[in-house]
Amino acid sequence: MSIPAGGRRAADHRARELREPLREPQREPLSEPLSEPLDEPLRVADGVWAVPVPLRGSPLRSVTVFLVETSDGLVLIDAGYDHPACWDAFTRGLAETGHALDAVRLVLLTHNHPDHVGFAGRVRDLTGARVVMGRDDDFEHQRRVRGGGFLVQLRATLDRTGAPPDVIEKMYTGALGIAEHAEDLRLDLAPERDSEHVLGDVTIRGLHAPGHTHGHTVYVDDARGVVFTGDTLMAEGPTQLAVPSLPGDDPAGDLLTSLDRLRDLGAGLACPAHGRPYRDVARRAEELKAFHLAELDTVARLLPDRGTAWEIAPFLTRGKPWTELGTGGKRFALIHTLSLILGVVAR
Repeated sequence: MSIPAGGRRAADHRARELREPLREPQREPLSEPLSEPLDEPLRVADGVWAVPVPLRGSPLRSVTVFLVETSDGLVLIDAGYDHPACWDAFTRGLAETGHALDAVRLVLLTHNHPDHVGFAGRVRDLTGARVVMGRDDDFEHQRRVRGGGFLVQLRATLDRTGAPPDVIEKMYTGALGIAEHAEDLRLDLAPERDSEHVLGDVTIRGLHAPGHTHGHTVYVDDARGVVFTGDTLMAEGPTQLAVPSLPGDDPAGDLLTSLDRLRDLGAGLACPAHGRPYRDVARRAEELKAFHLAELDTVARLLPDRGTAWEIAPFLTRGKPWTELGTGGKRFALIHTLSLILGVVAR
């Protein structure tokens, strides 16, 4: 059961509706970094709270855990990063919304990146909540089907980009300190495609929306007109494409299909995992689709003369010129470019 707000501070937060209209998505340029992250809990809709969890050292600056109130307790959308400072920020923010941790009954994860699954297991251990994530992002499933965890897949995929061996080694080594985590989260439910989750008086639909990862899921509260978009449809910036670690993978094509589904939902409010919530979901989905279609056109034009991701990546638009990107930025760009190449071939 949701715990009533107690104390003046909690009452102040409960009263803090969005007093100003949510800003519209930024139009140009799409490749600019995210701005204006949340810095304190915010009620973004009736019964929906955004609780920011800081990501120190990341250009994203924070990830948002969303709370959905029901007559039978709380639903969490995503679970931050597994670090004591992140846990402290989450539990402090949860208390500021007037809720207690033991009210959590269900944890819905959009995808398996470490800043989204972080403390899901800890929440389950403390509350008995069920943890749900798409099957294609289930760590056990990926080890079985894709031959290993994220870092195994990353290394094998970097070898296909055409980058020099010393560059690949540097990129992989740099990823170890950022992407390495236990990947041992056990799921209570791993839907293969779409799903439905009922808690008390609230029904939340899970829509299979691959592209950023192979099992990415967006969650829709139709009654409130809210879609929780994870990393698929943020207010600004392009969507980073998944690591294409299996023959036949086409993250670019998957993303375009997912954006069509998001466009056609009719949702009035998007709640992304990074940055602020925004309105006009359909227009943002169309805008992002147009950007990635233009990327595919650029790759198709360059591919006959430049056959590898290493040769093509410097010509694609991003927040900084290729020559100014660090090792991590170039690693992301190479994986993204390889996925675009596969998308061109698949077309």
